[in-house]
Amino acid sequence: MYRTNNCGELRLNDINKEVTLSGWIQKVRKLGGMTFVDLRDRYGITQLVFNEETNAELSEEAQKLGREFVIKIKGTVAERSNKNPELPTGDIEIAVRNLEILSKSEVPPFTIENETDGGEEIRLKYRYLDLRRPVVQKGLILRHKTAQEIRNFLSNKGFLEIETPFLIKSTPEGARDFVVPSRMSEGKFYALPQSPQVFKQLLMIGGYDKYFQITKCFRDEDFRADRQPEFTQIDCEMSFVEREDILSVFEEMTKHLFKTVKNIDFKEAFPRIKYDDAIENYGSDKPDIRFEMKIHNISEIVKNKGFKIFNDAEYIGAICAEGLANYSRKQLDKLVDFVKRPQIGAKGLVYVKYNEDGTFKSSVDKFYSQDDLKTWADKLSAKPGDLLLVMSGNKKETLTQLGELRLEMGERSGLRDKNKFAPLWIIDFPLFEKDEETGQLHAMHHPFTSPKTEDTELLETNPDAIKADAYDLVINGNEIGGGSVRIHTVEMQEKMFKHLGFTKEEAEEQFGFLMNAFKYGAPPHGGIAFGFDRWVALFNGSDSIRDVMAFPKNNAGRDLMIDAPSEIDKLQLDDLHLKIVKK
Repeated sequence: MYRTNNCGELRLNDINKEVTLSGWIQKVRKLGGMTFVDLRDRYGITQLVFNEETNAELSEEAQKLGREFVIKIKGTVAERSNKNPELPTGDIEIAVRNLEILSKSEVPPFTIENETDGGEEIRLKYRYLDLRRPVVQKGLILRHKTAQEIRNFLSNKGFLEIETPFLIKSTPEGARDFVVPSRMSEGKFYALPQSPQVFKQLLMIGGYDKYFQITKCFRDEDFRADRQPEFTQIDCEMSFVEREDILSVFEEMTKHLFKTVKNIDFKEAFPRIKYDDAIENYGSDKPDIRFEMKIHNISEIVKNKGFKIFNDAEYIGAICAEGLANYSRKQLDKLVDFVKRPQIGAKGLVYVKYNEDGTFKSSVDKFYSQDDLKTWADKLSAKPGDLLLVMSGNKKETLTQLGELRLEMGERSGLRDKNKFAPLWIIDFPLFEKDEETGQLHAMHHPFTSPKTEDTELLETNPDAIKADAYDLVINGNEIGGGSVRIHTVEMQEKMFKHLGFTKEEAEEQFGFLMNAFKYGAPPHGGIAFGFDRWVALFNGSDSIRDVMAFPKNNAGRDLMIDAPSEIDKLQLDDLHLKIVKK
């Protein structure tokens, strides 16, 4: 028997109990004639004590132990004289009478502690060591608990967990596919699924009513903190439903997760914000509403005052940062540098300080009087002590830039508390978005999204104005999930493909199996997919989904531990009828 108890289990009521423990050595300390060893497993840390006076040979052996050695000990639980209130086991220690080294360890390349000295690259290279850190274990345990609660909730609602294939047909769904060459079909390829979209619709046609799956998805796209080439999705679909039915079930699931995982009880219905209003007020379709600081259109009140930049702009918008009128020139210059970063792309920023004495100081004092600036302040409901920040230009771009600035000011003002959560639904998305260079329409969500019923007549006359029967769940500025009511008739799907630029032949080649299935009685259906990694990262207070994935890739999409992606040998290439042509 390697252990009778784990390293986080023993308490004062176990005094004098004979125990066997196994685990990894966190640290070794020698104090006088006593040697103390912290033994760790995923459950916690227990202090071991070796007494030179009672067993000199064993004490000498303990002093040779190193960090991350795996050992097994037998001993007696005793009360600690110097208790450690930071540890659940801090009231006890084990007086060791037998020690066995199960496995020795080289000195690890970084400290196996929450506050480690290892950077992300080195920790990903030695991920099997990083996984021992309690902070990483906490995230993965949270991931397990969240998955359990999702399965429990959906199963209790009558959903069936059904697996869908990973080797599928390549279809255009927005991002690039990862493709897998077929050895048996020369020149042919499978694709890894970006999502199980068409399969869950086929399951609805097959009569399975309520489906879910916690599944891997794959997208060959640029990486960032909340993206990985492979990620986990909570995929859900329902038949004979309208939007309200879907939002009701998954708002209930969201509340259930907050209650069971975070012990946060949401009583009120989540706010619903139309897409157009989200863009106008927050500069984003995934607004963080933990704080106000809305964007205001001040175009009408700032033009025709001699300031050419504003006069020539399509749009002028402003936000009010409460209590920041004391910003120094240096701080304001840093804000200008922030909005000029390539990721934001603004050309500049106008500021107005609303001083405590009721006067105004701005970067455009030459063009605007104190009365003018007071009008601006009134428009934004500003008060003495506040800072107004103004941007101008193309409306779409400026709103996006103001949205980024709003988030930055929220961060600087301490308004983006990770322990506070503000869920909402974004609804009434545009069905299409237009490529500004080619004029070609693209599906804003995907080609199977249904237009709102009242907008279907616009398909022939004004497709740009059509709203989709689609919705996103947004929490704290993160898109956690998104879905839609689906098209379920051949006629409507054909119209959709036509607007998206598919010829009949292309639509048949790509999606003929789905179109054919529609001919055999497809029920009205709809669903939603959640980013499971994003859910867990949100609950964990992490900025990156990598923190809650067991074996993530780095920012370049590489697995540094196993060195993937890697080359394959010529024999494998020949089997697959492939040849590598180097540029």
